[in-house]
Amino acid sequence: MAFAFEKLLVYQKAVDFADQICVLTENFPRGYGFLSDQLNRASLSIAANIAEGNGRFTKPDRRNFFIISRGSIQECVPLMELAFRRKLLTSQDHENLKSMLEEISRMLSGLINNLEN
Repeated sequence: MAFAFEKLLVYQKAVDFADQICVLTENFPRGYGFLSDQLNRASLSIAANIAEGNGRFTKPDRRNFFIISRGSIQECVPLMELAFRRKLLTSQDHENLKSMLEEISRMLSGLINNLEN
């Protein structure tokens, strides 16, 4: 039996994003553990807050967790930019990850807007 949030496309995409970050940060060289750790935490926070928000009973509670999730998306952007500048991410990986974040962000905005209506 699946939890309701597991059926949400935005949740599935957020887990895919976090998984992709895990794969890419495994190859970060020694000395960049701080960046790998922060990027992994922020990326996982996106899906975790979607899941936690879905378990809340009131719309304002759910909305708050979805907003936190959207904040974690914003947190990933400068972390990925630094990884790109340090040549830890290829241009293609950086673009693909950023595109994934933009899509997840739009979907989350839709969830938030639905709760407000």
